[in-house]
Order: sequence, then C-alpha cells, then structure tokens
Amino acid sequence: MKSNLGTTDRVLRVLVAVVIAVLYGTGVISGILAIVLSILAVVFVLTSAINFCPLYTVFGISTRKVKKND
Repeated sequence: MKSNLGTTDRVLRVLVAVVIAVLYGTGVISGILAIVLSILAVVFVLTSAINFCPLYTVFGISTRKVKKND
C-alpha cells in the first residue's frame, strides 16, 4: 500500500471530520444525514491515519509530494 495523501489533504480530512463531529454534537445535523456524514468522517480519519485513500488509487490521484533523488 503506497502512500498517496499529502499533508494538506490529511489535515483537511481531519478538519472536515471535526466539523462534522461538532455539528452532530450540537444537534445541527441529525437523522440519516448525521449517519451518512458520521460514516464519512470516520473514513476521513482512517484514511488520514494510514496515509492512503483507496479511491485515489482507482482514479490515479496522488496529493503526496514526490521527493527528487539527487
């Protein structure tokens, strides 16, 4: 499993997950929307933690900076 998430991408995913958690905690979102967004938040946190997004692999995307070998 090759890393394909850059630092900015990882930080944004965690921030979105935190926003979703705050919205749920304050009661702004509820019902089916809250469930769907909570699942999305968990996926964002997990993919950030392992530094890999399977969906990016399917589409050939990588936000990770490539280091040049001198």
